[in-house]
Amino acid sequence: MPHLKSFLLALSFYTRLPHPQTLDYTQLPQAAVFLPLIGWLVGGICAFVFYLAHLIWPQTTAVILALITGILLTGALHEDGFADVCDGFGGGMDKQRILEIMKDSHIGVYGFIGLLLMLLLKFSILIAMPAAAVPWLLLSGHSISRLSPLLLMQRYSYAREHHSKASGAVYQPNFREMAFATLIALLPLALLPVLCAPTIIPALLTTVILGHYFYRRIGGYTGDCLGASQQISETVFYLSVSALWKFI
Repeated sequence: MPHLKSFLLALSFYTRLPHPQTLDYTQLPQAAVFLPLIGWLVGGICAFVFYLAHLIWPQTTAVILALITGILLTGALHEDGFADVCDGFGGGMDKQRILEIMKDSHIGVYGFIGLLLMLLLKFSILIAMPAAAVPWLLLSGHSISRLSPLLLMQRYSYAREHHSKASGAVYQPNFREMAFATLIALLPLALLPVLCAPTIIPALLTTVILGHYFYRRIGGYTGDCLGASQQISETVFYLSVSALWKFI
């Protein structure tokens, strides 16, 4: 039951899906370890929407509907973080200014351009892949990419001195929790061809580079940095699979 409660907490924080209203939100930080499982859920629904849509419309339409579904399911939580990181690190010269910009609810030029290009990149990859592979790619991408925020949380400290809304989910997973999350995150890879297994390496390397960059600029991470890491890792995963697919 404790694990179920933690999963429901993760569901309530990281998605817009229905959940019980009587949850103990003091336990929210520990629920972060269920992020890859949330990825299963979000990715699975996106994959199902793609499958149904592709029965009626062209693949381009089905991909767009799948991307919209993912955004609606999460309330654009991770996309918002990515846009804020683009604005903050693009326009801020020092830690204080970067954090101030990321806290601003308005999207700037860097955020708009970054978000637009990232969505276009996902779209271009998914419409170029065989339609039969796209559902499994969506499921794997959403799950694997949600390991990135956990790796940052495990390795670095929260950068803001004062608590924010996102700091409520800040937690440092232990080895056992990371092993569980990693197993859950990587399981969907079994649904793709064996040659796709190495694609986890670029996604993880990207997380390492992002972590180092965030630490060098602001001394750690924020909630926006976690969201950005998920979006970037997901896109890198799609790029890696697309590159290897030529040999399958």
